[in-house]
Amino acid sequence: MIDQVLTFLNAQLDNYLRLKLDPSDSSSFIQVANIAWNDNETSNANGANSPSNAFITLVNIEEDRISKSPENYVRQDNGAIYKNPKIYLNLYVLFAVNLSSYTESLKRLSFIIQFFQYQNVFTPLSWPGLPIGIEKLILDLNTLSFQDMNNLWGILGSKYLPSVMYKIRLVSISEEFSQGNAPLLQEIIINDKTS
Repeated sequence: MIDQVLTFLNAQLDNYLRLKLDPSDSSSFIQVANIAWNDNETSNANGANSPSNAFITLVNIEEDRISKSPENYVRQDNGAIYKNPKIYLNLYVLFAVNLSSYTESLKRLSFIIQFFQYQNVFTPLSWPGLPIGIEKLILDLNTLSFQDMNNLWGILGSKYLPSVMYKIRLVSISEEFSQGNAPLLQEIIINDKTS
């Protein structure tokens, strides 16, 4: 499910960047990739529209315990099915740009922020291409302190690039297999043995 969410966001963002930068260019303006695998010398030599110049990288996953249902069953007409509740995740995603021109990198980063300012909630009603099983995606800008930013780029093993981090909320993971089922209670009989 995580891969589908990032691929969906990549497609929407790539279409937006194409409209803003060069509608006639058929190459990718951004891609889902691990920024830690970025080779700066190669990407700088490739030019502004190389697919390896803007990245969407997953940097952290956390469980959203507030959205988690405490019940481990689902009621149906003929009974109850027992299964663990869905897990809701918050994904922390880094959008980084590495173009040969620093000002072009900042321009593309500005367009990324502008896109999510314009469209920060995705639902199946407003975006029919949203992966099946995703009820809603909410993107919030996540600002890092200088210390946190230093730690992040140190972990990624890369020099700092113009970047922005977003928190993607309400990504749900669920296995549809049930652990068992039981009929609904129709009647309660109290056996009085006092007489």
